[in-house]
Amino acid sequence: MARMAIVGAVSFVLAVVGWFGTDALEANNDFCNACHLPNGDVLHGQIRAGFDARPPTTLSSLHQTAGEPSRAFRCIDCHGGVGFLGRAKVKALAAKDALVWLGGDFDEPDHMAYPLGEEDCRQCHESFRPAEDEQDAALRFHALAVHNADLGFDCVECHTAHDGGDDPATYFMHAQNVRGQCGRCHSEFQEGMK
Repeated sequence: MARMAIVGAVSFVLAVVGWFGTDALEANNDFCNACHLPNGDVLHGQIRAGFDARPPTTLSSLHQTAGEPSRAFRCIDCHGGVGFLGRAKVKALAAKDALVWLGGDFDEPDHMAYPLGEEDCRQCHESFRPAEDEQDAALRFHALAVHNADLGFDCVECHTAHDGGDDPATYFMHAQNVRGQCGRCHSEFQEGMK
């Protein structure tokens, strides 16, 4: 019984130290990229190049340049999970990946095991600024109340964070992705997709 109590206490202390220790490590983007094969460029090498690009070439680099110099965006700001359970899920996945990497059997991923969702974007973007006038409302999607919350799809279905090549003025939205989402409510966009 005493042995179980000691094992439990040590496990608890290690979990707390691990939790806060990884918080400190994850604050550095270079730490995040260190395990993600810097020469592999399969996923994270390309993403990091886009994230650091000046002028911005992706939505993630646009976020990076939007931060104040003392508070630049980091990978973990979007990919850290939301709330205690989301954060715990990300930390568990990272711990599994670290063990696999230490075992020498790590392959660079080609997709996200825990994709970004609406809650990740809503950490900072609870809603969007209201229209300043009627013309502004006509031009801005999120200025319309019906487009400002609970649309039934996630922000990342229109705004692709790490894909570049589109116009920064449209927040790097891909027209085909956007038309597909608009077509859920607007039949005129459904016609254009056939």
